This record gives sequence, structure tokens and C-alpha cells, in this order.
Amino acid sequence: QVQLVESGGGLVQAGGSLRLSCAASGRTVGNYHMGWFRQAPGKEREFVGAIRWSGATTYYADSVKGRFTISRDNAKNTVYLQMNNLKFEDTADYYCAARSRYSGNYASQLWYDYDYWGQGTQVTVSS
Repeated sequence: QVQLVESGGGLVQAGGSLRLSCAASGRTVGNYHMGWFRQAPGKEREFVGAIRWSGATTYYADSVKGRFTISRDNAKNTVYLQMNNLKFEDTADYYCAARSRYSGNYASQLWYDYDYWGQGTQVTVSS
């Protein structure tokens, strides 16, 4: 099993940037495809993006393409979500999730395909 802890959330003004971190313990994140999801108040859980276990490829939801970037540093056992040009509609709780690198396609947009979840970090964007 792997434990995930998100950090880096906060309150920012529209147009600003935040960098979220997902720190893993128990097992190296190199064993997992990693995804980011978010859930806004009153909304369903929404896929943000995913990164292959090796970091070689990434995939993003249309709503964040060109603004958000996922990266990983397996040596540091950490995955990142760089968020630029934030909009008020980006306001949500952001979650890091993991699924086995041996489970097939890394870019699942389905929350139930992920086996491990962090507790989330809140991002609030003011306009």
C-alpha cells in the first residue's frame, strides 16, 4: 500500500499560480500511475490529469490544458500539479490518487479506477 498526502493549497487571486505536491510514503510512487482530481462545492468529482508511472507522458482534462502541468520526481517520491492562470472556477478540493503501473492505460479519467487517495488540499480562487 501507499499513503498519499497533498499540500500546497490556499487562497489565490484569479490569474495567480499554485503548486500542489503529493508526497507518498510506504512505497515509491514509481510503482504507480498518478492522477489528480478535484471536487468543487456541489459538484461531482472531476478528473484533472494523469501522469504515467515513469513520467514519460501526461494527459489533461480540456478545462485545464495549457494552464496546468503534472510532473513527478520519483527519487523524491513526490508528484506535483503546477497550476497557472487560475480561474475562479478552479476553486475545489484537489486530490492526488494512485493506481498500479501494471494496471494498463495510465490515463484513466474514472475516479474508481484509482486505489489510493490523499485527504485533499483546498484551493480557493477569488475574482
